[in-house]
Amino acid sequence: MEITNVRVRVVEKENSKMRGFASVTIDDQFVVHDIRILEGDNGLFLAMPSKQIAPGEYRDIAHPINAEARKIFSDAILAEYENELKKEASESEE
Repeated sequence: MEITNVRVRVVEKENSKMRGFASVTIDDQFVVHDIRILEGDNGLFLAMPSKQIAPGEYRDIAHPINAEARKIFSDAILAEYENELKKEASESEE
């Protein structure tokens, strides 16, 4: 599996742990949208797209099935997130 494209949209909401959304293309053939980038007590983490199946209960629609795949997703998305933050910072300095 190769992640061939990552797109990140940074989100800034007051009093929210939400930091952004990502879309990931795998092998130039399959895309997963609406991966949430969240700030937790131990730093940034990902929440995969999910749907509500009962009040207060959610099930992932798409997700990595092992730790290696989860790390590939996380590394690629968080690196792009950092790139977007740097780009926004340099644009605000201009």
